[in-house]
Amino acid sequence: MIDVILKKGKEKAVLQKHPWVFSGAIERVKGKPANGEIVKLLDAKGTFMAYGFYNDQSRVALRLLEWDEAVTIDEAWWRSKVAVAVAARQSILEEGITDTCRLIFSESDYLPGLIVDKYADHLSLQILTSGMEKVKPIIIDELQKLLNPASIFDRSDASSREHEGMAPSFGILAGSQPSELVEVVENGLRYGINIAEGQKSGFYCDQRDNRRVLAHYANNKNVLDCFCYTGGFTLNCFQNEARSVTSVDSSALAIETLMSNLALNEFDTLEHRAIQSDVNKQLRKFKEDGETFDLIILDPPKYAPSRSALDRAARAYKDLNRLAMLLLTPGGLLATYSCSGAMDMTTFKQILAWAALDAGKEVQFIHQFCQPGDHPVRASFPEGEYLKGLLCRVI
Repeated sequence: MIDVILKKGKEKAVLQKHPWVFSGAIERVKGKPANGEIVKLLDAKGTFMAYGFYNDQSRVALRLLEWDEAVTIDEAWWRSKVAVAVAARQSILEEGITDTCRLIFSESDYLPGLIVDKYADHLSLQILTSGMEKVKPIIIDELQKLLNPASIFDRSDASSREHEGMAPSFGILAGSQPSELVEVVENGLRYGINIAEGQKSGFYCDQRDNRRVLAHYANNKNVLDCFCYTGGFTLNCFQNEARSVTSVDSSALAIETLMSNLALNEFDTLEHRAIQSDVNKQLRKFKEDGETFDLIILDPPKYAPSRSALDRAARAYKDLNRLAMLLLTPGGLLATYSCSGAMDMTTFKQILAWAALDAGKEVQFIHQFCQPGDHPVRASFPEGEYLKGLLCRVI
């Protein structure tokens, strides 16, 4: 096994079991490991620190796996990690009101670069690191043994694979091709999931708990659901007897699937309006037309993929939330989210305070949202905490 030597003074994060070692922290490599090969990390004195994946094309040159030198990272090790992650999600599925969740969440489940989502009897898989690509057959086989899925579909088409020197990967890995819409149940609601063409791995199950909590505030309210995608918040609001819901998304496929999901749950579409449009433009149009809403939901895409993009993202978040605040009835509610890992809650609150100031409003924070238990945050890897949200009363 090839040794990688850490620079003197760079040991702290490794000793605290943070799974990333950046290329700038490496003093030298004794040999030329292939990308994705498991190497041994040593400190400047030659003392063992950890085993990890190596990749000289990535800014994260090492993704650490194991800190015990006596442990062998073999097939049994990989199978055990997969089995532990899958078993940890059983409590989410056993009540029978939800059959979709994230089974494996990358570094947070000690499997860097591996994401697996369960959609009823189907699995959607993403592999984002070269090391995980090398053990892909073991992962697939263990998932089949544990769950016997109808299919395992590869959605490893994320641009982040380029940073690892890998081309996109897409298509069926095991079982039969899933139907165009796979029906799943979440919070007792039925959804058609397009595994092959949907955003990310097909569905945003990270908002499951937040959809349920927020819906309790929707009773008898006129709701605006922005970036609605396939209707997660829209359906939950109707389930809790919203007076009306307006859903806005720029994707024609998302709107089409949303309408199908409304029909699937037999909701009264007379109380629903679907608008395919850029959200920022549509918010401005609502303002011009004098429309107001009692509850507005903002669940935008990731504006800050890295810390370097945070300033630009902050301006985008502020403008978006300012526009929404101007459309609320007095004392109306704004549920606003950020899925940018680089955005912490303190900064997010500050942005909303600035948005309120520009809008001539006052804001009270009455609830904080976060990602659910199938998206755990590892204590030694706070970067895994990416989803945050606030329910605001706007005065």
